[in-house]
Amino acid sequence: MANEEWQAEQQYVHHVTARIKQKMDAIEREMGGVKGEVVEIRRNFWDDVTVNLGNMDDITETHFAIRQQAEILSERERRYSHSADALKLLTRLVSSPFFGRIDFIEQGARDVEKIYIGIGAFRDEETDEFLVYDWRAPISSLYYDHTPGPVSFEAPAGEIAGEMTAKKQYVIRNGKIEVMFDAAITIGDELLMQALGRHADSQMKSIVATIQREQNEIIRNDVASMLIVQGAAGSGKTSAALQRVAYLLYKHRGTLVANQMILFSPNPMFNSYVSTVLPELGEENMQQTTFYDYLQHRLGRSFTLEDPFDHLEYLLTADSTSAYEVRLEGIRFKSTLPFSDGIVRYVDALMREGMRFLSIRFRDKVIVSKEAIRERFYAFEPSLRMHLRMEQLRKWLLQEVDAFVEREIHESWVEDDIELLDHDDYQRAYNQVRRMQRHVDASFNDFDQEKEVLSRMVVNRRMGKVRRAIKQLRFVDVRGMYRQLFADESRFVQVFSKDALPSCWQEICKQTVTRLDARELAYEDATPYLYFMELIQGMTLNTAVKHVIIDEAQDYSLLQMEVLRRLFPRSRMTALGDLNQSVFAHASGLSNPRGLETLYGEDKTEIVKLWRSYRSTQEIVCFTRGMIDGGEQIIPFARSGPKPSVILLKANADYDQHIVREVQDLQAAGYSSVAVICKTAAESQAVFERIGGTLSARLIRKETATFQPGVLIIPAYLAKGVEFDAVLIYDGSDQVYRRALERQLFYTACTRAMHELRIAVQGEPNPFITAQDASTYTLIERR
Repeated sequence: MANEEWQAEQQYVHHVTARIKQKMDAIEREMGGVKGEVVEIRRNFWDDVTVNLGNMDDITETHFAIRQQAEILSERERRYSHSADALKLLTRLVSSPFFGRIDFIEQGARDVEKIYIGIGAFRDEETDEFLVYDWRAPISSLYYDHTPGPVSFEAPAGEIAGEMTAKKQYVIRNGKIEVMFDAAITIGDELLMQALGRHADSQMKSIVATIQREQNEIIRNDVASMLIVQGAAGSGKTSAALQRVAYLLYKHRGTLVANQMILFSPNPMFNSYVSTVLPELGEENMQQTTFYDYLQHRLGRSFTLEDPFDHLEYLLTADSTSAYEVRLEGIRFKSTLPFSDGIVRYVDALMREGMRFLSIRFRDKVIVSKEAIRERFYAFEPSLRMHLRMEQLRKWLLQEVDAFVEREIHESWVEDDIELLDHDDYQRAYNQVRRMQRHVDASFNDFDQEKEVLSRMVVNRRMGKVRRAIKQLRFVDVRGMYRQLFADESRFVQVFSKDALPSCWQEICKQTVTRLDARELAYEDATPYLYFMELIQGMTLNTAVKHVIIDEAQDYSLLQMEVLRRLFPRSRMTALGDLNQSVFAHASGLSNPRGLETLYGEDKTEIVKLWRSYRSTQEIVCFTRGMIDGGEQIIPFARSGPKPSVILLKANADYDQHIVREVQDLQAAGYSSVAVICKTAAESQAVFERIGGTLSARLIRKETATFQPGVLIIPAYLAKGVEFDAVLIYDGSDQVYRRALERQLFYTACTRAMHELRIAVQGEPNPFITAQDASTYTLIERR
């Protein structure tokens, strides 16, 4: 660019940063004053309130005095918090106030307006002029979606049309323009190349300066109730989803807050990896959890619940015995629509016969027998729905408990427990008797009545657990009825069409019953069991959450997504995934577009596909895309690096030493984040024990909560969603990766590499390597 234009832009940077610094100084002064007020109010809170409890008027006056003082304190604390948030954003802006600019002339106007775009907005309070626009502002969409020429954008007041006469990009550090260029065609590849050429970080970074048009379509979609993003590895799915959260929080500020959004992530480490993106943009982090954590919360008290990683370890390490094949078929069957439809039919059938209950007991006494509960259940009007019957049962049982208490207070054990009561209990009983005396004859017997009050107090306390269990519907034998479905062959065949059953369905039933009898719940049974329980007991709803984001959604069955939709009935959903990275054996919900459309309705469901891959170099993408179906559609970003290396090593005692030398060579090349990716957690543990100390490596386990650079030894399935400067596959031989189930796991492992991929092989390379064009990788023999 012309030197004059460069100087003019640098002057504008100086002008903006000077104004920002002035604002920062003003905020810091204000915060100092507010902080002093908060400290003073807290110190003198009770000195400024007159507490008088002499009569009702005094009590009321005291109440309002305390309330007024508390409100003043709360208002000052809110001011301080808002100022602190504003200061954080300005601190980020003062170093790099903007990253883009568009010149726009509105239709019918004469003057061209220069719109500078940054991670946050900044307005000059003296002139009331926006010096920097927030990247989420409606007009900023022109920067991401259009090239110079006739353009339009949607504003709150309607569509605004005009002409974009220029589009520019900047890299500004410490208030100095380092890079500036025209970006007439797209968000400039030069800036994107800089971003992608960096080293991997311990946390995912914001991408607002390099958002591509197809990603912007995802970010600003505020129409779809169900937005499904299917994208190739490294296509920016997660990044776009997090920017989408920031955009929605900006657009709906005042009606939407961060804790009304929840991210279901693949593992705890991933939560750490993405934890800084929203704070970078001046927003609070949303809630984050895993689907397994939710299952554990709901079912962990009743069962030993298999977690998804132990489930995967079994799938990847168990021998192909008949029992293994049966379980594999069971996993697939239990994730299908016919199976979930069968559960619904089973619940309908239970309305007529087959319900099972547990007796209500107390101290070896049966308060209400399971037979009596069942009789009561089927005595209700047949048209009464399941959840209404349960509500009626609950009320009836609580009444039966109240009647039982009246009988039980005269039992001998009650007197023994009265002796153990403390002074406060006796005082409460005495006060209650005094209140009762106001309404009874003077001949009232204090001693007898006090004893009765104490007896009722003792029994009611002991009955507290029973009442809680009834309110939670724990008298319903859900486990027994789920077991009954699999134990009764005639019932199973009646519920599921025999034509839809797998050939080994009887063996599947036996395996399920065995685990249920041991109070174990296999991972493939956890969601169907929860679904069944909810259909029986009524749905547990969270109406506060307004948006659910599911990352690695290819690992969710359609039923798991349905459970989340029911759990959050007022929420929209964004599901991000790549079917080619599905490492579980169950059917992926993303593979069933028609089924997905049933969740929110076809007219409220949108599917966006991202085919351009940004994470890895062109050479790595050209190698890995050949491993998967439809891989030819994946478009690599034009960033070059070395070809992937397939290193043939002897399977002997020196193998680990070769691995150590490969890692050290990658470190010497300047890579700060190097992953040694193993197939399983068991293999990762063994490799760590042998060479982890030599490499000062960190072992990543399923419970690892933070992601840090360095040398990491990690199972392939825990590496999903994160990226590394360089990846070394510990053993890519045909003895390790050979089954169809392992193709996508191997693909996932290879696509974690940003700059360099090496695959060590003991023996012969796996078929997913040898099927590739030999020109896409370098074969190295070190035998």
